[in-house]
Amino acid sequence: MLRIGISAVFFCSLLMGCVRPDDGPSPFLGLSPQETGTAPLPEGPVQGPAFFILSDQAFVYGLDAQEVDIAAIVKERSGLLAAYIEEVGAERLTGGEILEKVSQDYSLHPLMLMALVEYIGGWMTQTIDSAASIHPDHGETSLSENIFTQLSWAADTLNYGFYAHRVGGLSSFESIDGVPIDLLPEINSATAALQYTLAQILGYQAWTLATGPLGLILEFRALADETVGEEAPMGALADVRQPPMELPFASGEEWFFTSGPHPAWGSGAAWGAIDLAPDEEGVGCYQSSAWVRAVADGVITRTGDGMVMHDLDGDGNEGTGWVVLYMHIAPEEMVLESSVVSAGDAIGHPSCAGGPATGTHLHIARKYNGEWIPADQQAPFDLSGWVSSGSGSMYDGFLTRGTIRVAADGFPTAINKVYH
Repeated sequence: MLRIGISAVFFCSLLMGCVRPDDGPSPFLGLSPQETGTAPLPEGPVQGPAFFILSDQAFVYGLDAQEVDIAAIVKERSGLLAAYIEEVGAERLTGGEILEKVSQDYSLHPLMLMALVEYIGGWMTQTIDSAASIHPDHGETSLSENIFTQLSWAADTLNYGFYAHRVGGLSSFESIDGVPIDLLPEINSATAALQYTLAQILGYQAWTLATGPLGLILEFRALADETVGEEAPMGALADVRQPPMELPFASGEEWFFTSGPHPAWGSGAAWGAIDLAPDEEGVGCYQSSAWVRAVADGVITRTGDGMVMHDLDGDGNEGTGWVVLYMHIAPEEMVLESSVVSAGDAIGHPSCAGGPATGTHLHIARKYNGEWIPADQQAPFDLSGWVSSGSGSMYDGFLTRGTIRVAADGFPTAINKVYH
């Protein structure tokens, strides 16, 4: 079921074109059944629309995202999400809590996610019996137990479109029914990401409507204050400078640099993470006795399932300023949420907790105003003078300090050690 967000009657009244001006013959009488049916698909590449769907600031979990009362909006609309409960990890989460978790974890604006799931599946206003899947491979499956999976897929796909466009890696794609689409160079990354994601779900004709002024944007405007979505300063990446940060382990220690720049969260986010592993005898997955330590002063905003979020400006809002993600932190002795920390304070022990991992390590990444910051571009990591760079291949890369250059290697050796 595809909901277009505006009734045909209302649309006609807006255009003042539903009443025939005279009693002449209908202009449609001479059309053949083929001509009145579905329009044929374009045979060659088509140019995507220039319509600006959302600003980049309304796409990421930015300045105003934390102010959104997700639970209240979901309850008010009384749809699938309002009545939904699913076990995610070790917790039973409501539909609103799942949307909030995905929004925060993938760093995407909750109103944008709400608009997408409502436009495609009616999750905000339709019951479980009438709502539809948003995943292209889940069209015939029940929505009774896979909302988290579907929403996570959508979030990861959105992130891929956004960050690939950011680095010039998304210029064309195909709709789900095979129409090649070329993006216009002047659209912003949020619009490119939404055009890309909608093309993974919709056929070309429905995609054309969804990406225009009578499509997804209407669902967003029904949810958002009129000021949400206005372009706000993201801090052009060329101008963003990381504040001072230390290596995430104690002075005098040496850790292994095991992975260069790779996705900060999921598989679609910017290549904003690097991996470090303690110098220990352990092999594979185990809870290390070593300590991951805070890279700077700040406050811990969220913890759980191997993840610690560290807000450097101390306002407790993950959508403002610099935020550091520490991932694969063991639950035992993990720093408490809301803790105020100084550089060098203990965060927790590295492990394999919280996500796919073949060996104990720390996955560390950064956000600025809600946007994942690449580790291989204009604002690389600078950790106690060790500066990150990439090789063009995911997980490969370097940390350089002065004349010393260390290459990432998944196998701990003497040549990929970083010292503090």
